[in-house]
Amino acid sequence: MRRLPVYILIDTSGSMRGEPIEAVKVGLETMVASLRQDPFALENAAISIITFDKDVKTVLPLTPLEDVQLPEITTPDAGPTHTGAALRTLCERVDSEVRLSTPERKGDWMPLLFLLTDGKPSDIQEYNRQTEEVKRRKFGAIVACAAGMKARTEPLKQLTDQVYMLDTLDSNGFKQFFKWVSDSIGVGNRSVGSTDDLTLPPPPEEVNIIV
Repeated sequence: MRRLPVYILIDTSGSMRGEPIEAVKVGLETMVASLRQDPFALENAAISIITFDKDVKTVLPLTPLEDVQLPEITTPDAGPTHTGAALRTLCERVDSEVRLSTPERKGDWMPLLFLLTDGKPSDIQEYNRQTEEVKRRKFGAIVACAAGMKARTEPLKQLTDQVYMLDTLDSNGFKQFFKWVSDSIGVGNRSVGSTDDLTLPPPPEEVNIIV
């Protein structure tokens, strides 16, 4: 069975504590529920969630959509945002989890990456190294979202040209963002090794594209 691997990286540093992270949880629940109504996603999608603050945690290893049970996501009181370390963990997971095509079998679809942050990388040198590593993994799409007025889009542009911004950290904004993620996953049927770029659906009005 070919899979569509979807990796979701979520910033859980101190400023996400309280209402913002609760809103993210609601958004994730909306995303999973929406995906389960999509026949392509239900049959093919596999979801992984990696959180990062001062620590990086794979709170959900790559799991078929039908078996996904959303994990508990916690936030520290304060501390740095190790985005670079999160990208390093991402590359390790992709290398071990995504099946490449061989002469004997077709591999997984090209994986999708969605990164959500409300700040900027604290480990900037590691971040600079790992953005290049991520680009070598042939993702079908890399989408980065800066959430809130303190989020910085400049570092995200180093990772991808698909950078978006949520002005507020409320439940409606995150719900619409993750609904858009689910719509994007539904069209993510590109095979590993393809050079075609994935065309994402238009974002909702709550999500602003950064050019």
